[in-house]
Amino acid sequence: MRKLILGAVLASASLFALTAQAESLAPADIKVGKQYVELPTHVPVAQPGKIEVVELFWYGCPHCYQFEPSINAWADKLPEDVSFRRVPALFGGLWNVHGQLFITLESMNVEPKVHAAIFEAIHKDGKKLATPEEMAEFLAAQGVDKEAFLKAYGSFNVKAQMEKAKKLAIAYQISGVPVMIVNGKYRFDLGSAGGPQNTLQVADYLIDQERTAQ
Repeated sequence: MRKLILGAVLASASLFALTAQAESLAPADIKVGKQYVELPTHVPVAQPGKIEVVELFWYGCPHCYQFEPSINAWADKLPEDVSFRRVPALFGGLWNVHGQLFITLESMNVEPKVHAAIFEAIHKDGKKLATPEEMAEFLAAQGVDKEAFLKAYGSFNVKAQMEKAKKLAIAYQISGVPVMIVNGKYRFDLGSAGGPQNTLQVADYLIDQERTAQ
């Protein structure tokens, strides 16, 4: 398991290796096998009838944290026919702990500002948020009821969603984060696309491609 986690961290770190000199992409420059890959087996989407975009992430990933402002601004402007959702990557250890935190808060319908506060706490304040009790104390300051959180954290529903997230990561064949998936068909990341803004350009290109195909 330690090797798996280390491998995921290294894969995540490598995503930014090509971003220093990244140039903006023109639609004609975006090619399968270059900026993105098509999954050998297409994965069913959560909301049939909409074009789905998934971001797989980890609260502890510095590149996910750096990507947040860009992807949030992009997601806020998506048209009605596009569905965006986040799925935590579960590579064991703290990845799973933080993934369970995210899924719990999602089940409680907390406001996006809580999600942002967790990223800030980990990356700016050095908090680990490694136990349910530590999470509950921190979340109480964000307006989340401690007892309700702890009850939800250990619930059957959250555990079931954890299993679904694990299966999705396997189906998407991911090895690091942040990674994006469009319509259960196409996978790409910041390294393959050439940086945060190019990643979102690839997402827009594939969304348009899927819309045309419908």
